Amino acid sequence: MARKPALSIDTLKDLGANTLARLVLAEAARNAGFRRQVKAALAGRGGAEAIAKLIDRRLSGLARAKSFVDWDKARGFADDLRSLTDTITSELGPASAALAMDRLLRFVATHKQVFERVDDSSGRVQGVYYGAIHDIGVLAPELAADDADLLPDKIMAALGETTHGYLTDMTNAVAPHLPQDTLTRWDAELTAAIAERRAEEAAQQSDGWLYSMTGQWAEMRQTIALERGDLDLLVALEAAKKPHMQDTLGIAEALLGAGRAAEALDWVRKPGRRSFGEDDELSPRRVALEARILEALGDRPAAQALRWRCFEIRLSADILRDYLKGLPDFKDMETEDRACAVARKHANPESALQFFLDWPRLDLAANLIVTNRQHWKGGDWHILPKIASLLEHDHPLAATILYRALLDDILSKARSKAYGHGAKYLAILTLLANDADAIRPVEMLDHATYRDGLKADHPRKSGFWRQVEDG
Repeated sequence: MARKPALSIDTLKDLGANTLARLVLAEAARNAGFRRQVKAALAGRGGAEAIAKLIDRRLSGLARAKSFVDWDKARGFADDLRSLTDTITSELGPASAALAMDRLLRFVATHKQVFERVDDSSGRVQGVYYGAIHDIGVLAPELAADDADLLPDKIMAALGETTHGYLTDMTNAVAPHLPQDTLTRWDAELTAAIAERRAEEAAQQSDGWLYSMTGQWAEMRQTIALERGDLDLLVALEAAKKPHMQDTLGIAEALLGAGRAAEALDWVRKPGRRSFGEDDELSPRRVALEARILEALGDRPAAQALRWRCFEIRLSADILRDYLKGLPDFKDMETEDRACAVARKHANPESALQFFLDWPRLDLAANLIVTNRQHWKGGDWHILPKIASLLEHDHPLAATILYRALLDDILSKARSKAYGHGAKYLAILTLLANDADAIRPVEMLDHATYRDGLKADHPRKSGFWRQVEDG
């Protein structure tokens, strides 16, 4: 059988100009976004200004538009926006980085009126704007020195009052590519703007909550401080925030990297902003960082004690690996056995199971499932099928327990949309039956009895049994 030809620049060139022109024309007739990109490419023969003029018309139309975009048209609308940014980066960017940068900034500045007229529950449209900000970061190194120096002023003119957080994203994207003098001037201008705005807000004497741009501007100053290597300013700006808003772990990480371990220890132990799963003093991320800081201060026993205490509570495989690395030679095997014993006795079987999967010790994971066979709930359909599939070959009894839990949940709740999955689980259970029945506990039903029980308990779920019969 002949191989399908691969698409590449060389194979497409072999088609010839006439064939390619017909293909492009046909696709342009079907795809409005592609048609606009083709027009921009044609305009490119007239130079960067001609491409920019074509893009400007589309940007002006986007800024003027008022009609609401319904949810069912949001995908097409997002695709159209993406074709616009693609034209800017792929057609105008190579011809003039400065002109492309101006158009990307102008595009991002349309976000407010665009979000007001589109149902973007899927996040597709916002994704286009994040993509444009990423493109700005890619384009920034291509700017001439004079254009790079003007970039902060252009960013502030286009987005200086946005409440969507794009200013901080933009600063993160461009700051690594700006000259130090430009960063210094930008920081001074932000400092002045913050002082002026705070004075204005203080004069308003509002009793209610008031959004302030000073928060975003201060975040921008921190990004700039990081790029300038001004760690003291970075820390001072973080310390000025309200305690529950402070990124204490991020600051501790930066201080440790700079060799300032004693200060880092103070920061890692402070209460502050925490991501999901980091809401206590024994979160694995915080413990891993504090242990590294303690070792940098020469206190390895304290670091190891902290790691083991965290492992006993959270059963983190990463924390255990760090703990084992700090042990003397030939102690790791003995400690690993002790850790597995701790996991087997843990009060939360789900945490223990996840640890055995992460370690990995599938034999112990299977044993845990069998020992706690009444614990597993089919409502955990987002994780149990993957675990069951992992255990099918070598641990059929554990896989059987999980598949039965999933199937029982589907049928007991009459989740008709999941009957296809249920039929698949029953088919797998049939395949596993001989091996699983041979080692099942006496109080656990064999496969034939289990299947007869399903028929007796759910005889009227014809949709399920039809899919079982159809295989």
